[in-house]
Amino acid sequence: MKKAASMAAIWAVLLGCGIMACAESVNGKQGEVPVKGMVTMVDLGAHKCIPCKMMAPILEKLGKEYKGKAAIVFIDVRQDRSQAGRFGVRAIPTQVFFDKSGKEVYRHVGFMAEDAIVKQLEKMGVSRPTEKRGKKQGLPFSGFEG
Repeated sequence: MKKAASMAAIWAVLLGCGIMACAESVNGKQGEVPVKGMVTMVDLGAHKCIPCKMMAPILEKLGKEYKGKAAIVFIDVRQDRSQAGRFGVRAIPTQVFFDKSGKEVYRHVGFMAEDAIVKQLEKMGVSRPTEKRGKKQGLPFSGFEG
C-alpha cells in the first residue's frame, strides 16, 4: 500500500511539473527549469552548504535585477535528489546556464562570484540592467561653480 501511495505522489509531481524540474526561483515563484524563452541560470546546491549560503544573497540580488530579462533559479538537491541526476551534479554548488532555447551553454562548479555571473549573462546577450530611474546621476563634484 505504501508503495502505491509513493508512486501516486511521484506521478503527481511529475505530471504537475510537466516532467521538467520544478524549482523555486529566488523571488519565490515556482516553475519549469530551464524557463522557456528566457536565458536561465540554475544554481544547484543546498540550504546548509557553506558556499551555497554565501551565494544566496547574490542570487537574491541578481534575481531582482534581472527579473523579466533572465531567470535566476535555485534548486536544493538535498531536498530534491532527482535534480542532481537530471542536471549531472557531482559537487555543490553547481551553476548551469541555459540559452533561450533551453540549451546548456556553460557550467561552473563551486562558489561563483556576482561579477562572474554577470559576465556570463552578458556573454549570453543579457546585459545588466541599469540603475533604476529616479536616482540622481550627475558628474562628480569638481570644485568649480559657475
